[in-house]
This record gives sequence, structure tokens and C-alpha cells, in this order.
Amino acid sequence: MDLLNQLQRQYTDFTTLLYQEGFVDDQFTQLQKLQDESSPDFVVEVVSLFFEDCEKLVNNMAKALEQQDVDFKQVDSHVHQLKGSSSSIGAARIKNVCVAFKTFCEAQNREGCLRCLQQVNHEHTQLKTNLQSLFTLERQIVANGGSIPVMQ
Repeated sequence: MDLLNQLQRQYTDFTTLLYQEGFVDDQFTQLQKLQDESSPDFVVEVVSLFFEDCEKLVNNMAKALEQQDVDFKQVDSHVHQLKGSSSSIGAARIKNVCVAFKTFCEAQNREGCLRCLQQVNHEHTQLKTNLQSLFTLERQIVANGGSIPVMQ
């Protein structure tokens, strides 16, 4: 099997794994479908903006939860923003953690919020690593004259 076929097979297998393990959902596929020759880096750019936004929101949540009197409405607002942006790019695991996070905000449960914040950080790191690997495979496929396999 030549290098290009190997890279395309790796890409397909890795993408399948990301879906099976719940890192991404169908919204990620919809995002990929918006990419074309006129905007070849569209997904990378959108995902990069998501990660920047995610890091800011996580930092804001952490600061709010460190306060003596936690403003749970403020934390909930940040969680709501993160849930929306993670949902829009198909970051399924982060979105799911946000659902639980919102419940702890409503209950004004600081410990529950802190656990969710840790989980968001964990999922963010894992997703970022996985998507960076996926984008590296995409660049290698294109550099070898191939096209990115389309996932159904």
C-alpha cells in the first residue's frame, strides 16, 4: 500500500474513532462540509477560534469559582456560552460536560462546578490533541497529492 493510501486509511480510521469515542458528533461533519477550495483552512480556523474562546471561558469560570461569594449566574453564563460554541463545532464531550455543569450552577454547588471545570479542561485538552492530529493527517494527505476522504 502506498503512502497516500496509508494516510487516507489512517485519516478514515482516526475520524471514525473520534466519533465512536464521542469526541465529535454530526455537527463536526456539517462543519467539514462547509470547507471547499475557496476556504481550505476553514475548519482549522473555526476550531482554533473555538479553542481560544474555550480557554478564555474556562479561565473566567475558574476565577469566578475562586471568589468567596461565587456568582453562580455569571458562571452559568460562561457555561452556557461554552455549551453553545462546543455544540456549534460538534465538540460533543465538552457540550455534555456543560449540561452537568449547568445543573451544578443552578444548585449553587461549588464542588460540583469545580469537578465539572476539571472535566472541561480534560476534555478540552484531549479534543485539542486529537484534532491537531487529524489536521496533521489532512496536511500530509494534501502534501502527497491526495484528497481528504469524505466521512458519511
